[in-house]
Amino acid sequence: MSKITPKRRKWPWILLTLALIAFVIIIDSNTRIVTDEYTLGNANLPESMEGLRIVHLSDVHAATFGKNNEKLLSAVRDISPDIICVTGDLVDGERSKQEPWVGSFIPELVKIAPVYYVSGNHEWAAGWARDLFSILREYGVTVLRNEFVTFGRGDDYIVIGGVDDPNGLRDQKSPEKVVEEINEAHPGKYVLMLAHRDTELDMWSELGVDAVLCGHAHGGLVRLPLTDGLVAPGQGLFPTWTAGIYEQGGTQMLVSRGVGGTKVGPVPLPRVFNNPEVVAITLQRP
Repeated sequence: MSKITPKRRKWPWILLTLALIAFVIIIDSNTRIVTDEYTLGNANLPESMEGLRIVHLSDVHAATFGKNNEKLLSAVRDISPDIICVTGDLVDGERSKQEPWVGSFIPELVKIAPVYYVSGNHEWAAGWARDLFSILREYGVTVLRNEFVTFGRGDDYIVIGGVDDPNGLRDQKSPEKVVEEINEAHPGKYVLMLAHRDTELDMWSELGVDAVLCGHAHGGLVRLPLTDGLVAPGQGLFPTWTAGIYEQGGTQMLVSRGVGGTKVGPVPLPRVFNNPEVVAITLQRP
């Protein structure tokens, strides 16, 4: 009589393998920084500003990549930017826990290139936004609160404007008013606007802004094959504006996928197939 050998069940090993693959994907998606290159510009861009290099960081959320954030700083240095633009959600927690991070990261960032910053919704929700603005200014950051500055190269310049997030003060100056003031002070000049929200392309196009840098959507958080992001705040499932350049009229809006993570209450939501992104921009005339 022959001995019957029981069949080994394969499904536990299959599940274990799938779990390990998912673990590796999630770790990679949340820790490996990628740099994506974009070109912005139209006929309104001064010839002297062609080739200007910009680093765009958004939704950092006080994330740390390596000791003293050296991996993130190194990714920025490798681009050799002329300016750095930070479009909100730099921090999102209690001051006592996140101010030390600001004090270690921002002084190193401003050593690389001039830094321009606008607020996001999380700074205001954290409750210490105005103190943060003062701290950033002390480190040499240009904080743009519904205002604008110029950046020159050679004999010409562009205008860099910035608007506070709608989570800010109720009586703050409107974007329409900011653009009106820019047009009065610098008629016909190329305008690069910094804003946190990614859902206002219609407005910026109607106002005639040349280019807008923004974030907020975290790239749709999950970017599965054949999708353009799964979910985003204010846009719900399968959002329209999650990453890359969107054009309307003469306006180009570049949405960063962001650097850090996000939470629902205390629960962190992992990025999937959506690595932390450092955006590298070159300004060029067509």
